[in-house]
Amino acid sequence: MTKRSLSSLSLDELNGKRVLVRVDFNVPINDQGSITDDTRIRAALPTIQDLVAKKAKVILSAHFGRPKGTVNDGMRLSPVAHRLSELLGKPVTKTDSCIGPDAEEKVNAMNNGDVVLLENVRFIPGEEKNDKDFARQLASLAEVYVNDAFGAAHRAHASTEGVTNFLSPNVAGYLMEKELQYLQGAIDSPKRPLAAIVGGSKVSSKIGVLESLIDKCDKVLLGGGMIFTFYKARGLSVGKSLVEDDKIELAKALEEKALSKGVEFLLPTDVVLADNFAPDANSQVASITSIPEGWMGLDIGPDSAESFQSALSNCQTVIWNGPMGVFEFDKFAKGTNSIANSLADLSQKGCCTIIGGGDSVAAVEKAGLASKMSHISTGGGASLELLEGKVLPGVAALDDLT
Repeated sequence: MTKRSLSSLSLDELNGKRVLVRVDFNVPINDQGSITDDTRIRAALPTIQDLVAKKAKVILSAHFGRPKGTVNDGMRLSPVAHRLSELLGKPVTKTDSCIGPDAEEKVNAMNNGDVVLLENVRFIPGEEKNDKDFARQLASLAEVYVNDAFGAAHRAHASTEGVTNFLSPNVAGYLMEKELQYLQGAIDSPKRPLAAIVGGSKVSSKIGVLESLIDKCDKVLLGGGMIFTFYKARGLSVGKSLVEDDKIELAKALEEKALSKGVEFLLPTDVVLADNFAPDANSQVASITSIPEGWMGLDIGPDSAESFQSALSNCQTVIWNGPMGVFEFDKFAKGTNSIANSLADLSQKGCCTIIGGGDSVAAVEKAGLASKMSHISTGGGASLELLEGKVLPGVAALDDLT
């Protein structure tokens, strides 16, 4: 990694210091106000616990939801403060606003090793605008900055980029460091063969990542709804499957690019069809050359799952972003589950398996295989942008290694 991390700071640089830590606590909360998945909170614990142990005053900054610059009581961070307190086994004080008299008072009252959670930064219009005055106010609460919010690193917001103009040092937390080591490492210096499995419903949302991965990978395997645009580009009938007609020429170009670069570009050879989009729909397996009218593809078929498994068998690094089908419906989850099982097996054999954020993570967790993977990314959009080769503003703003 080319950026300084928390591990580079000495005890003297942290003891008694006010440390602003940007975390990603944008967790799912149900209608009763309870957190349904605390993975992102747990992922930040190593950084928080290390700072507490080193007697820093830990000031946490986070967003939740999209309040669009106004206070929304349904998007307050109170449930997060409660859960974090349980996980840390110590009180976590929450402020009423991320800046202003209440935040200043609670920060000034901190003892070494205390933890304060600032209220949702997106309640302030200046956060998403990366407003300089708001960034200065937020930064004035602290002396040192740690960014551990990989999931928000692709945003140039006040709490991810702006505050670094007013604080020093600015370093990556342990989660950020791990994300960059795995994802950046997989792209820049992978053990080969390197394979990417790309799924999801639309080609349009994965154009950049597909173009980048074709440049860097030995094998690219496609699944999900996007495959039907590629089939139509080949002149095949796809029934009433999802197709982006305005992306057909792009699909042709991507396949031609892979061919010209000698990249193994694998599309499923069979699919699981449904007569409508429902968990209890009638289903059948069909070859991609014989998809009947009135049916839609909702998963890759068993032959495809087998051929994908075979293609992955000799790989040393595999990146997976996007499910193979509508895994939320059990009837159409077999393809996604087969990939998850294949990667779990490969991990045990020393392959580096990286689950690149978003629905792939949910699919692996649903299959109960998350612990078997080398790395599960906490960033959706951030993972995609990094895999595309884009510069993440929240990373670029951190201090360079010297």
